[in-house]
Amino acid sequence: MAGLTAMEKKLAEYKCNTNEAIQLKLVRFPEDLEDDNTTFNPEYSHQVFGDDEVAFGYKGLKILLYYIAGNLSTLFRIEYTSKVNEKFDCVEADDVESKIREIIPPGFCTNTDDFVSLLEKEVNFKPFGMLLHTYSVHNEEAGEDITYQIYKADMTCPGFREYHERLQTFLMWFIETASFIDVDDERWNYFLVFEKYNKDGATLFATVGYMTVYNYYVYPDKTRPRVSQMLILPPFQGEGHGAQLLETVHRYYMSSPTVLDITAEDPSENYVKLRDFVLVKLCQDLLCFSPGKLMQGFTQEMVMEAQQKLKINKQHTRRVYEILRLRATDMGDAEQSRSYRLDVKRRLIGPYKKKQRELAKMRRCLRPEELTNQLNQIDLNMQHEQLEESFQQLVSDYRRVLERLAQA
Repeated sequence: MAGLTAMEKKLAEYKCNTNEAIQLKLVRFPEDLEDDNTTFNPEYSHQVFGDDEVAFGYKGLKILLYYIAGNLSTLFRIEYTSKVNEKFDCVEADDVESKIREIIPPGFCTNTDDFVSLLEKEVNFKPFGMLLHTYSVHNEEAGEDITYQIYKADMTCPGFREYHERLQTFLMWFIETASFIDVDDERWNYFLVFEKYNKDGATLFATVGYMTVYNYYVYPDKTRPRVSQMLILPPFQGEGHGAQLLETVHRYYMSSPTVLDITAEDPSENYVKLRDFVLVKLCQDLLCFSPGKLMQGFTQEMVMEAQQKLKINKQHTRRVYEILRLRATDMGDAEQSRSYRLDVKRRLIGPYKKKQRELAKMRRCLRPEELTNQLNQIDLNMQHEQLEESFQQLVSDYRRVLERLAQA
């Protein structure tokens, strides 16, 4: 038994956390290759290396995935200080290379010299598709405004299919339930964010992030664009690019008479917060959201105007209303505060009322002992506590949206 424990300890030394082992870079200059400050790591690697996010069989494992900043040509290399061998009976190292090859397209470099040669040709790279929007962000470190551009592309753009194959690999590392889309389906739209930067007197472009949108058919003659994937690459996060991208996409579809409204597929909490900010920003100047009308309650006029002018559905319009009404409400005034709280809770209480209707049916149908069991699961006091907790969480989220809006 002691021998087994010793063996287990020995094998444990050859386990590597793949979130730490994978090293990503977006390379603009040759010196970036040796600069640790340009390296970033995945948030997730379970889709490639399993739920434990561990690679077995190596000490000091490094999985290098370096991308040229613009066209994303890739350098892939594996380094380690030690690897298990035949000394360990019936044990072999994980085939890390095969796992990575499954998600990165062929044509990558395996040595630095070839990669640097490609880097020298980066001056020829230009963004794909149609320019939709240009904006600038002040960079404190550089002491200057940096220009960014958002483009709409599709698979007919020369070279875009191959570029997208490289770009989508980032999804595996930064979206928990990511999957690759069927690019042969023509109903996909692609929206890309690029940074303009100077190198040796020339203007180059660096990939910042992207969004994919699927255009669903709605009978009889409309479409409902649905945001599927959205990613701002880590070096650019926290700079407002997500909001710029989402607003640009909304404005693009707003101009189309065939679009009914815009939705999202399984939105994350962060996406919902981002969408709240963008939609409130778009809606705040509509007449139906004036402070006087907000205080009168949620109306069909708000639903119609938001849907017709901004392609926002009823559910999202209701959230916009609640956020803007919070801004118009003096929460220090007991009557205004009570009116707002009751208005929001009336919406939140919907699922609880449904449970009570189910309970009424149970009283008619179930035997006493079955009913007691069900009643134990539907504790009304607990429901009131949950309702209050949900309300307070919403108000907290709404305040953050309003704070960001005040700074915009």
